[in-house]
Amino acid sequence: MPKNPDASRTPVTVVGLGLMGQALAGAFLRAGHPTTVWNRTPQKADQLVADGAQLADSVASAVTASRLVVLCVTDYDAVHGLLDPLGDVLDGRVLVNLTSGTSQAARETAEWAARWQDTVYLDGAIMASPAAIGTADALILYSGPKPAFDRYESALASLGAGKTYLGADHGLSSLYDVALLGLMWSVLNGFLQGAALLGTAGVEAATFAPFAQQGLGTVGDWLSGYARQIDEGSYPALDATIGTHLAAMEHLVHESEALGVNAELPRLVKALGDQAVADGRGDDGYAALIELFRKPAGRST
Repeated sequence: MPKNPDASRTPVTVVGLGLMGQALAGAFLRAGHPTTVWNRTPQKADQLVADGAQLADSVASAVTASRLVVLCVTDYDAVHGLLDPLGDVLDGRVLVNLTSGTSQAARETAEWAARWQDTVYLDGAIMASPAAIGTADALILYSGPKPAFDRYESALASLGAGKTYLGADHGLSSLYDVALLGLMWSVLNGFLQGAALLGTAGVEAATFAPFAQQGLGTVGDWLSGYARQIDEGSYPALDATIGTHLAAMEHLVHESEALGVNAELPRLVKALGDQAVADGRGDDGYAALIELFRKPAGRST
């Protein structure tokens, strides 16, 4: 008789079957893990059940089915709405919350989970699309007690080869998440600004894209050097001063205004440069703007 392929696999429960939750459960199934699923709308589990998942008839029965419980729902309020009524059912579970939220919500949820005996909470952030889950392209960040992460690391690897443990502070996953989202939106907004400018001359965005990608590669190469300056608190102008950058920022503002393109983003960038110069940072390197980002708006250094 052939060996049961599930015999050495960790049973797992997935609560929440939106597009991402379905992708998570599907990845566990493909890796051979006995998978229990639950969703308010049970029809969302139809394909997963056809693929071998067990559909629980309640959140309580879903949580009872596995020691490892992965949550991916709308927000942290939804997490508490589902789990608060369960009480002692949570005893002995490892809760891995892959719901998007804030670092404060993550830390508060960790404190809440500690009320139950032997319940361990890991917070996480998914930096991937549903289509990438289960592949080498899926980056998933985890924070919380390392022994729990180590115990289930092989199971969590089913969700993506890019699993990364950040540290014991439960809030780290959410902090990295929003930091990377801010970077993403900054890059995308810059690309859209550039595409709008070039569009006034009849240049298609597809023509601009490879130039933008090459420019992003160059900027990406600067980051490790900027990071060292930030950590050391010293900002030598190795390439250009903030004052020099400010002059170029003015060109972007004027070009946008002259061409009838929205100039709000370049005005914001220039306002940061203006403030840095006003704070006496004009002769420093660009990384010195970190001192502005570290303070609430309207407060100079």
